[in-house]
Amino acid sequence: MSSPALQARTRVTRIAQEAVDKARLTVVPRMRTRAPRVPFVTLVSLVLVGGIVGLLLFNTSMQQASFAASSLEQQADTLAAREQTLRMELDELRNPQRVALEAQQMGMVIPSAPVFLDLETGKTSGVRTPATRENAIQLLPPPPVKPKVLAPDPTVVEVPATTTEVPPATTDARREGRTDKQKKNRNR
Repeated sequence: MSSPALQARTRVTRIAQEAVDKARLTVVPRMRTRAPRVPFVTLVSLVLVGGIVGLLLFNTSMQQASFAASSLEQQADTLAAREQTLRMELDELRNPQRVALEAQQMGMVIPSAPVFLDLETGKTSGVRTPATRENAIQLLPPPPVKPKVLAPDPTVVEVPATTTEVPPATTDARREGRTDKQKKNRNR
């Protein structure tokens, strides 16, 4: 019998021979297989249509948001102007000069000698006298007197009335725009 080393060698060569036989390249006829185009074209078309519709929807929503933002900005500007107007009216109503004038028109009188109240002791200092319209302080000074040069007396001119009557023949000629000489020349 053969030795075990020899058996292993023959076994290896046989396995190698089988591997070489399997590994031989041979020319195989080419098989033309076409992938179906309809599903691919359908997929690409759906992706394109979906993208376009998505862009249109996105653009429309952005425009709507832009219109809403501009409308809100306009409303904010209007409200800011209204707030400023109301603040100016409030400042005018809080004006101490206006309040004092309205109080004086309602009959309130500013005393000529003020009296002060000490809050800690509760006592008053100053002479307490009733305020009357005659001795009250006037808020508005009297208007200044204009000099005679700036405010002269009006000049009145009287025109005497005349009652002279014009003869009717002369009136007709004047209406027609003719004089006596033109009338004579016409009659010749």
